[in-house]
Amino acid sequence: MSAVLPFSLATVECNKQRHQWCSCLTSVKPLSLRKNALKKANTNVCKRTIRASSTAISSVTVEKDKTNGTVFVIRAQDKMGLLQAITRVLAGLKFEKATMEFDEKEDYFVVKFLVTDSDGNKIEDKESLIRIESALMEAINGGDAVVVRKAGFLGGKNKRMFELMDGFLKNDPVSLQKDILHHVEYTVARSRFSFDDFEAYQALSHSVRDRLIERWHDTQQHFKKKDPKRLYFLSLEFLMGRSLSNSVINLGIKDQCAEALSQLGFEYEVLVEQEGDAALGNGGLARLSACQMDSLATLDFPAWGYGLRYQYGLFRQIIIDGFQHEQPDYWLNFGNPWEIERVHVSYPVKFYGTVEEEIVNGKKCKVWIPGETVEAVAYDNPIPGYGTRNTINLRLWAAKPSEGHDIESYNTGDYINAIVNRQKAEIISNVLYPDDRSYQGKELRLKQQYFFVSASLQDIIRRFKDVHDNIDEFPDKVALQLNDTHPSISVVELMRVLLDEEHLSWKKAWNIVKKVFTFTSHTVLPEALEKVPVDLIESVLPRHLQIIYDINFAFMEELKKKIGQDYVRMSRMSIVEEGAVKNIRVANLSVVCSHTVNGVSKAHSKLLETRVFTDFYELWPEKFQYKTNGVTQRRWIVVSNPSLCALISKWLKTESWIRNVDLLTSLRDHASNPNLQHEWNMVKKINKMRLAEYIETMSGVKVSLDAMFDVQIKRIHEYKRQFLNILGVIHRYDCIKNMEESDRKKVVPRVCIIGGKAPPGYEIAKKIIKLCHAVAEIINNDNDVGDLLKLIFIPDYNVSVAELVIPGSDLSQHISTAGHEASGTGSMKFLMNGCLLLATADGSTNEIIEEIGAENMFIFGAKINEVPTLREKKSAIKAPLQFARVVRMVRDGHFGFKDYFKSLCDTVENGKDFYLLGSDFTSYLEAQAEADKAYVDKEKWSKMSILCTAGSGRFSSDRTIEDYAEETWGIQPCKLPS
Repeated sequence: MSAVLPFSLATVECNKQRHQWCSCLTSVKPLSLRKNALKKANTNVCKRTIRASSTAISSVTVEKDKTNGTVFVIRAQDKMGLLQAITRVLAGLKFEKATMEFDEKEDYFVVKFLVTDSDGNKIEDKESLIRIESALMEAINGGDAVVVRKAGFLGGKNKRMFELMDGFLKNDPVSLQKDILHHVEYTVARSRFSFDDFEAYQALSHSVRDRLIERWHDTQQHFKKKDPKRLYFLSLEFLMGRSLSNSVINLGIKDQCAEALSQLGFEYEVLVEQEGDAALGNGGLARLSACQMDSLATLDFPAWGYGLRYQYGLFRQIIIDGFQHEQPDYWLNFGNPWEIERVHVSYPVKFYGTVEEEIVNGKKCKVWIPGETVEAVAYDNPIPGYGTRNTINLRLWAAKPSEGHDIESYNTGDYINAIVNRQKAEIISNVLYPDDRSYQGKELRLKQQYFFVSASLQDIIRRFKDVHDNIDEFPDKVALQLNDTHPSISVVELMRVLLDEEHLSWKKAWNIVKKVFTFTSHTVLPEALEKVPVDLIESVLPRHLQIIYDINFAFMEELKKKIGQDYVRMSRMSIVEEGAVKNIRVANLSVVCSHTVNGVSKAHSKLLETRVFTDFYELWPEKFQYKTNGVTQRRWIVVSNPSLCALISKWLKTESWIRNVDLLTSLRDHASNPNLQHEWNMVKKINKMRLAEYIETMSGVKVSLDAMFDVQIKRIHEYKRQFLNILGVIHRYDCIKNMEESDRKKVVPRVCIIGGKAPPGYEIAKKIIKLCHAVAEIINNDNDVGDLLKLIFIPDYNVSVAELVIPGSDLSQHISTAGHEASGTGSMKFLMNGCLLLATADGSTNEIIEEIGAENMFIFGAKINEVPTLREKKSAIKAPLQFARVVRMVRDGHFGFKDYFKSLCDTVENGKDFYLLGSDFTSYLEAQAEADKAYVDKEKWSKMSILCTAGSGRFSSDRTIEDYAEETWGIQPCKLPS
């Protein structure tokens, strides 16, 4: 009999997630070292040290046996759960002939059993025997080790499976061609001798995804092994853009893919265009989320993203006779090769019902009895990093009907009810941003938000419990980021889980919640903060309303101790808003429950402190930070502007700037170099040619490449002031029409480009779009004007269109009324591409001024601190004559539709000019004149353009994420060995 192992300090090796990630080889170094995986698999697994009780007398020994098996003997004082523990530990091995006896003399139970491997062979190697003994010892002392999910314990059949996985997929053109043709035939189910561009795109996408999955498995297993603190990024919106182009760049296989496809008779650029945009968001916040996921992967941070898999994305914008019409975005009609449906990863999400009390362990506990349950099914999307093997995960949830409800309906023959229940469940994740002007719309919006956070938290807690037994460790291993107020109900949901399911005390649960949440606000006005009616929450989430009341009560009691009986201030700060309609202030809830609150630019942070959350800032100044937003240079230079990417790398003599973007500042040393300027302008001309071809194809209008391409692309909104832009275009047109022929030769030609979507219910925004088309119809067909001025509206603006427009732009307008833009990441994308900015001093523009200098921009308009005064005096301020003239041209029907545009003109006249178009108009025209003057001086313009790109590194999302990681989330890189 072998000697009893010393178990006062037993090292237990476990690999419990082996069955989830399909590869126990992922902790082994790849390629050449992976061939040694079988030999190393026994040691390259997650390790934990278990200190057994010093008084325990349990033991595990091995006895020699003449049979084909190995006899294990366990001695333990307590037989409760002993056999179940043994069964769990030895799952995958064969064990039989188990006997149990009680030794009265020594007062312990003796269990003997025979063990063989999965093929019935005897286990004899010393290392394996020690590991089984160690794991059994942990199990009988209350642990949860599993020892057999490793190659070293598998029989011949399974060993062969691991031998077949001794290397990664190769990235040379021939290997890629084989994979592409394999997917054409076996995934797309087309003949390899007859397939079109779209089928080739699908096959290529699956081939690239295969390579992502290898890295993805390895990354998750590495995180499992290292057990770092993880970030979970909660956002209802993600505008990821096309996955193919971004993935091949980050994998470093673009040239190989292009060569492989060329030899097969296809063009890489053509196949990239086959992919549609997943429009799972609306504007800057959603695109910001995508950029941050890219940076998290590239910088090797252990992170997950969570969102919703909307059946229909943001609507498709169709322009008919200049009017916007909305059509559903059927983005999933032809499938999505980048996602992996996880049918086995599904969680129940509860709604409605009642709350009852039960006695658990002598204590009263609340139990939520739901009236409706739906299932949340996971769809995973790998997010690769650049210059690293790390590939993280974006998990999106889709709503499905609860199986029990469906089966019950079918069994009773109520097929119609079963179908109705299915549709009722699936509608939760059907539409991005349902219209919440009605009660039903508000209800659906709340159900979306809770569905998303409930499923995500169940998944996060399950992952935490896979490794940790003590819930007190949760804040040490989990950081939860609230991207605006949409996921804020997660604060209450985590409290509910800790109180009702983990049965923690209120104090203990509250301490955990306060340590894990951080809140990023994107709001600039107090009146824009989200509120939810109390009666709606009471109906949909009855238990959560109780917890909200309890949180608010505790907060109010704490507040009284700090500010006394200032009931007016307490009323402002209360999570519950009293009034004719009682509401829950979701933003107040987020601020109270988060350990950090941040704005998204320096200017925005000041607005949060002085206008939006003033009372909270005075109470907790230490909570408030700012993290200026950023965009990823990989999407917005490397993918969208490859010519500029190559030029930058040539002059910097390195490609390292793609990962270390601060290196771009070295371009300042070459900004005056005529050779760089010449090459820089050639790149710009190529990009303008691409954009001009697109404009002609889309609108039929030919534009001059010598003209300045002047662009404003963003959501259509009054505060973003597309109306000001159009009035400026009308002024320019009016001036040209009234010029002498000799003076027209001095005019700098312009192509003015506007793009963006108006919310379906926003009538004024829709009228701005119609005005743009009406003005364009007159200008573009006026022979007196010719190429001196063109006005173009780009329909259905999205990420892919932006990748075409931004590199071809000379001037970009960011002209929101000061104090209304939280950050403005659009300006950063243009900046990176060497486009000059014409902007108000709003949002992140102030920091861009600090970085590149006001002399390299065209700044105009009222400052943030001046806006309130101007609004107070607006009825007394007379609009400039130029402004009155162009508004009158619209009002008098110069561009047609006189009655239709009347209400639009009313918004800027007679003391109603809330967004200060008239006040800023003169300054706006002066800035435009300065831009004209600079554009004529080609050397000066080129230098300014180069300096824009050189100063853009500060506005990379890499910098943003590093700041968050260090100052807010407390996470460290966890790089997968290469």
